[in-house]
Amino acid sequence: MKNLQSETRKVSDSMGELEIPKKALFGAQTQRAINNFPVSGRKMPLEFIKALVMIKKVAAKTNAQLGCIDSGIADAIVDACDQILTNPDSHENFPVDVFQTGSGTSSNMNANEVIATLASDSSKIMINPNDHVNFGQSSNDVIPTAIHVSAAISLKDSLIPSIEHLVTTINEKASTLTKVTKTGRTHLMDAMPVTLEQTVKAWGQQVELSLSQIKSVQRNIQTLALGGTAVGTGINTHPDFAEQAIKELGRISNIEFISPESFFPLMSSQDIAVSLSGTLKTLAVSLMKVSNDLRWMNSGPLAGLGEITLEALQPGSSIMPGKVNPVIPESTAMVCAEVIGNDMAITVAGQSGNFELNVMLPIIAEKLLCSLNILSTSSRLLADKAIKTFKVNNKNLEGPLDRNPILVTALNPVIGYEKAAQIAKEAYRDNQPIIDVAEKHCDLSREELSGLLNPLKLTKGGL
Repeated sequence: MKNLQSETRKVSDSMGELEIPKKALFGAQTQRAINNFPVSGRKMPLEFIKALVMIKKVAAKTNAQLGCIDSGIADAIVDACDQILTNPDSHENFPVDVFQTGSGTSSNMNANEVIATLASDSSKIMINPNDHVNFGQSSNDVIPTAIHVSAAISLKDSLIPSIEHLVTTINEKASTLTKVTKTGRTHLMDAMPVTLEQTVKAWGQQVELSLSQIKSVQRNIQTLALGGTAVGTGINTHPDFAEQAIKELGRISNIEFISPESFFPLMSSQDIAVSLSGTLKTLAVSLMKVSNDLRWMNSGPLAGLGEITLEALQPGSSIMPGKVNPVIPESTAMVCAEVIGNDMAITVAGQSGNFELNVMLPIIAEKLLCSLNILSTSSRLLADKAIKTFKVNNKNLEGPLDRNPILVTALNPVIGYEKAAQIAKEAYRDNQPIIDVAEKHCDLSREELSGLLNPLKLTKGGL
């Protein structure tokens, strides 16, 4: 058995001594969090950690420029942050559970300690996690800032491009379907005809509306609490720190981050994160609708609608040979369910602002970034592996359309609703084309009826 003492080392903080793994880059406060919160095994998202480290980098640089910390110490901190940001394995140094102190202090100190260790090792200067890395900051402004920064980066780099790609793919597919007519459905029952272009284009318009709502809160999420420190007053930080640090964050991320008029609402509440999550929920609802339409139209191939055939991606059953399932729409629907659930968690967490601080910040960060990430990836899969590649089964569309009794709706202005209803019922009962029954019961010629009942013409609306 290995000697336990050889695998650990002693460290101390304001509460006393404790042991940590010998090779750990973190220190006492991180270890206390590991000991105190063995809750879920879920660590804070990598995007959040990167944003947190970016903030530490910018803070050190700004504090040196303002004469608040020594430039040599600042350079060492900046170098340590760059090491973390460029190392794909750096996430292992941030083991604190999501379900930790509500301010995210444990994650903030985890970052401070790891950065201080790396900076001290490389510079041979004793760099303190609190006095140097955390100078002019508090968990109470840094963690809300990290939520906004990570969400803003995810929006700009991932979600918005993914949704724009989805809309483009939908519209390109719709443009190939202008003359494909199908039975419309309301209440899942046969209704007046539509073109498949109209159905597909409606998906794009629905998703586009969700995208515009997301973009409407984008500027707000780029407004940062950094500089508010403990309660929003900016105690223990240079008066120019916030503006300079936020400007530098914008420079290194290529995002226009904004210094607020007041830090108080950005720290005492998380209304902007709640608002962004609400738009993500709306997008999830849109994608759920698109996914379900695809699943219904693909159903069959013999006993369902069979209007389209989705790309076959994998065997659909471990027991039924030849079965192929609509796996991409199903995956997307599950993503949407997760996002809707995440929104509820974020909403509840957003209510937990007590006086000058919200105390459910870590769970807001995790759920918001989860929603952003899975919507980004799922949107591209839906675009490329379902919408772009589905094939139209024209025969399955044309047969039901010709026999659709609801086509008689077009005769309402000519023969009246009651007579049209009688024709529809007879056509349905005898499984006859509507034009044959209508010809028997009204004075219109077959040529006139053909013009009035033309399915493609009926998709144009009007009298």
